Amino acid sequence: MSPGSRFGMKSASLMPTTNFREAVLPRRSVSDGQFLDPNDPAIHAITDFTREHPVTVDEERQIDDALHDMIHLGVRAMLVVREQRIVGLITSYDIQGERPLQFLQTSTYTRHHEIRVGHIMTPWDKLLAVDWESMQTARAGDLLLMLEDAGITHLLVIEAGKKNTPPLVRALVSRARLARQLRELRRVS
Repeated sequence: MSPGSRFGMKSASLMPTTNFREAVLPRRSVSDGQFLDPNDPAIHAITDFTREHPVTVDEERQIDDALHDMIHLGVRAMLVVREQRIVGLITSYDIQGERPLQFLQTSTYTRHHEIRVGHIMTPWDKLLAVDWESMQTARAGDLLLMLEDAGITHLLVIEAGKKNTPPLVRALVSRARLARQLRELRRVS
């Protein structure tokens, strides 16, 4: 019995088939280990949320638990959410750096385990972003220079919403990941 006949159809009637002399695999994303040349399109260096699920954390999560989640998931940043809305970004640098101590010194909290993600995250209105259209023509090397010059570790990519809809957080760029992928190319060459 042919595969198509199990479903009561003739397989030849489903769609035409053909043979190809050769083919290549699609370009893999940076997260799959693809090395980048500085002149490659910057979109190869992003975490595109239309293809990869964004890693999020609730703003009320304890920071040590959030750091454990990052380590377990192999990420250095998470979008912070409140009731399905993005309210900020937290990085491993935020948790392991000076922010928890600074928060304790300026708040009524006294213990590290009381600190929540929302206390030390970078709030939405302080995050830098670039629009999706600009990302389409940017080059990986230029993107890294922009991140380094701005002194930021992560950059949001925002896609304009359709009429009467809010813009979408389309992607996230990690400076460390981009730098690693560009450096790896130099080592291999």
